[in-house]
Amino acid sequence: MAAAAFLGGQSRLKAGCGQNCPPSQAARRIISTMPDKISVKIDGEYIEATAGQTILEAARTNGKYIPTLCYLKGLSAVGACRLCIVEVSGVGRLLPACTTPVQDGMSVTTNSEKLTRYRRMAIEFLFSERNHYCAVCVSSGHCELQSMAQKLGVTSVGYPYSYPLLPVDMSHERFVLDHNRCILCTRCVRVCDEVEGAHVLDVASRGIRSMISCDLNRPWGQARNCTNCGKCVQVCPTGALAEKGWAVEEMTKRVDNITWLAIRRGGNQ
Repeated sequence: MAAAAFLGGQSRLKAGCGQNCPPSQAARRIISTMPDKISVKIDGEYIEATAGQTILEAARTNGKYIPTLCYLKGLSAVGACRLCIVEVSGVGRLLPACTTPVQDGMSVTTNSEKLTRYRRMAIEFLFSERNHYCAVCVSSGHCELQSMAQKLGVTSVGYPYSYPLLPVDMSHERFVLDHNRCILCTRCVRVCDEVEGAHVLDVASRGIRSMISCDLNRPWGQARNCTNCGKCVQVCPTGALAEKGWAVEEMTKRVDNITWLAIRRGGNQ
């Protein structure tokens, strides 16, 4: 309101007219594009958020940490990993912060014993459903799943391991796709579609049988639309996608470069 009054006053002064002179078209355009600010309570502290932001975006803008694995700034949010779950007052279930929009007066809890317990369960499920052998992984020491397990205090898995027989696709001349280490975060799918525009990768099948598929289930090396850009490799949080030629613990990834590029291309900020 203060900004509107100021802009209206400025336009009247320039026009040399009285109090009833309406604001100029330029002033109205500026007012219409100004974001609506709302008040949200996160962990007992009131913060200012912008209408249309998600809980995760509002929290991070105000320096509040919420763990994630599938979320990547610049890409669309899908809520696949479920690590960003939060408690919202008046809602009887946990909500993913990356896909839940903020509302004025909303009260959110991002850290509690209940949330920590569920987040640890999510990490344990990710470890148990595939074959994550960190000791022989090229991304060991640089793996987001490994790092998140350490942050949440996961030192063992309380669920039976599935030990699925999954293939390793080495048909590409530069890259490797190891389904044993995939957590189905779909970062690779989204960056290939939304940033590179090739949409070579997608998720095939359903449930526990879901796997990353290349060009309608072709070997990666035979994918006709692959541009060999390597963006999918750089955004992968584990060792599921890696460059050939690296030994154990040697593969580091440049996620920040892809985030910068995605935002420059008009992705979510």
